[in-house]
Amino acid sequence: MGLGGCIILIAVGAILAFATDWHMQGVNLDLVGVILMVVGLIGVVTFSSMARRRRVLIPGQTTVVEDDESRGYRGGYGA
Repeated sequence: MGLGGCIILIAVGAILAFATDWHMQGVNLDLVGVILMVVGLIGVVTFSSMARRRRVLIPGQTTVVEDDESRGYRGGYGA
Protein backbone atom coordinates (compact mmCIF):
# COMPACT_ATOMS: atom_id res chain seq x y z
CA MET A 1 0.00 0.00 0.00
CA GLY A 2 1.51 3.29 -1.05
CA LEU A 3 1.16 6.78 0.25
CA GLY A 4 -2.01 7.35 -1.78
CA GLY A 5 -3.70 4.34 -0.23
CA CYS A 6 -2.84 5.55 3.24
CA ILE A 7 -4.27 8.99 2.52
CA ILE A 8 -7.45 7.40 1.15
CA LEU A 9 -7.80 5.34 4.35
CA ILE A 10 -7.46 8.50 6.44
CA ALA A 11 -10.04 10.32 4.30
CA VAL A 12 -12.58 7.49 4.37
CA GLY A 13 -12.05 7.09 8.12
CA ALA A 14 -12.60 10.79 8.71
CA ILE A 15 -15.77 10.73 6.63
CA LEU A 16 -17.13 7.75 8.57
CA ALA A 17 -16.16 9.20 11.95
CA PHE A 18 -17.16 12.83 11.53
CA ALA A 19 -19.41 13.37 8.52
CA THR A 20 -21.98 10.58 8.68
CA ASP A 21 -25.00 10.08 10.86
CA TRP A 22 -25.83 6.57 9.73
CA HIS A 23 -26.74 4.01 12.36
CA MET A 24 -26.19 0.36 11.58
CA GLN A 25 -27.16 -2.38 13.97
CA GLY A 26 -24.04 -4.13 15.29
CA VAL A 27 -21.56 -1.72 13.64
CA ASN A 28 -20.20 1.41 15.24
CA LEU A 29 -19.23 3.54 12.23
CA ASP A 30 -17.46 6.10 14.41
CA LEU A 31 -15.14 3.40 15.72
CA VAL A 32 -14.59 1.99 12.22
CA GLY A 33 -13.66 5.48 11.04
CA VAL A 34 -11.19 6.00 13.86
CA ILE A 35 -9.61 2.60 13.18
CA LEU A 36 -9.22 3.45 9.49
CA MET A 37 -7.61 6.79 10.34
CA VAL A 38 -5.16 5.14 12.75
CA VAL A 39 -4.21 2.49 10.19
CA GLY A 40 -3.74 5.20 7.57
CA LEU A 41 -1.51 7.22 9.90
CA ILE A 42 0.58 4.15 10.71
CA GLY A 43 0.94 3.54 6.98
CA VAL A 44 2.01 7.13 6.30
CA VAL A 45 4.62 7.00 9.07
CA THR A 46 5.93 3.63 7.85
CA PHE A 47 6.00 4.72 4.22
CA SER A 48 7.75 8.01 4.97
CA SER A 49 10.38 6.38 7.20
CA MET A 50 11.14 3.76 4.53
CA ALA A 51 11.30 6.41 1.81
CA ARG A 52 13.60 8.57 3.93
CA ARG A 53 15.89 5.60 4.59
CA ARG A 54 16.16 4.85 0.85
CA ARG A 55 16.97 8.43 -0.11
CA VAL A 56 19.83 9.02 2.31
CA LEU A 57 22.98 9.68 0.32
CA ILE A 58 26.30 10.30 1.99
CA PRO A 59 28.49 12.68 -0.03
CA GLY A 60 31.88 11.26 -0.94
CA GLN A 61 30.92 7.67 -0.19
CA THR A 62 32.21 5.15 -2.70
CA THR A 63 30.58 1.89 -3.63
CA VAL A 64 32.54 -1.22 -2.68
CA VAL A 65 32.08 -4.30 -4.82
CA GLU A 66 33.36 -7.52 -3.31
CA ASP A 67 34.42 -10.37 -5.56
CA ASP A 68 33.44 -13.37 -3.50
CA GLU A 69 33.01 -16.72 -5.23
CA SER A 70 30.74 -18.03 -2.47
CA ARG A 71 27.96 -15.75 -3.73
CA GLY A 72 26.45 -15.25 -7.13
CA TYR A 73 26.88 -17.05 -10.45
CA ARG A 74 29.40 -19.89 -10.57
CA GLY A 75 29.14 -20.92 -14.17
CA GLY A 76 26.45 -23.56 -14.20
CA TYR A 77 22.93 -24.55 -13.31
CA GLY A 78 22.93 -25.15 -9.57
CA ALA A 79 26.67 -25.75 -9.46
